[in-house]
Amino acid sequence: MIEVERVSKSFGRTEVLRDVSVTFADGQVTAVLGPSGSGKSTLIRCVNGLERVSAGDIRVNGLSVRHRRSLGAIRRQCAMVFQQFNLFPHLTVLDNITLAPMRVLKVPRGQAEDKARRLLAAVAMEPLAGRFPAELSGGQQQRVAICRALAMEPAHVLLDEVTSALVPEMTVEVLAVIERLALAGTTMVMVTHEIEFARRVANRIVFLDEGRILAQQPAGEFFAASHQERIARFLAKMR
Repeated sequence: MIEVERVSKSFGRTEVLRDVSVTFADGQVTAVLGPSGSGKSTLIRCVNGLERVSAGDIRVNGLSVRHRRSLGAIRRQCAMVFQQFNLFPHLTVLDNITLAPMRVLKVPRGQAEDKARRLLAAVAMEPLAGRFPAELSGGQQQRVAICRALAMEPAHVLLDEVTSALVPEMTVEVLAVIERLALAGTTMVMVTHEIEFARRVANRIVFLDEGRILAQQPAGEFFAASHQERIARFLAKMR
């Protein structure tokens, strides 16, 4: 479980998150929605310690992000997939996926490679295990990035606008992978502008605007009755 308690985050004089409190439950898919600049990406970057909170606290399975000694354990439990794929260009697909399990978890190479190949097979990428990132399409690279995150066997997967750098055809490929993960019961927190996808996949919606949470409720309720004017305007614009 991820517990966000009265978190604020500022960059200089700009307050990006304002007194945010929310819980991300195990086994759920939560979509974090809101306009650009509302603090969505900053929120999940704070969850795994990529950004330090200015006030409040975040606890991942009881571990606080405010305790620097806990960050390694928190990041192992909260794997992050970024907008940009962030693959190591000098490593093959297989090596990109096995590097962290071998170095961080001390998994033997053979075991790490077996796991990586199973993950790649699940996203129709196993035949490309020996290729380098530059030889892959954007959608293929993002699928590799998702496999890399899952190889650490995290308790939570954080997805930060993972389709924003992709053309529509590649977006469909990546969303299909995420939907399979959701159906398998993977706990995910996904920042996305893909409203229809969030409607279809998410159990719960958190809506941010100007750094504050305006709504957090089951997805069915959110889309059935967006009675707040700000939310209704946002959804109408995104159709």
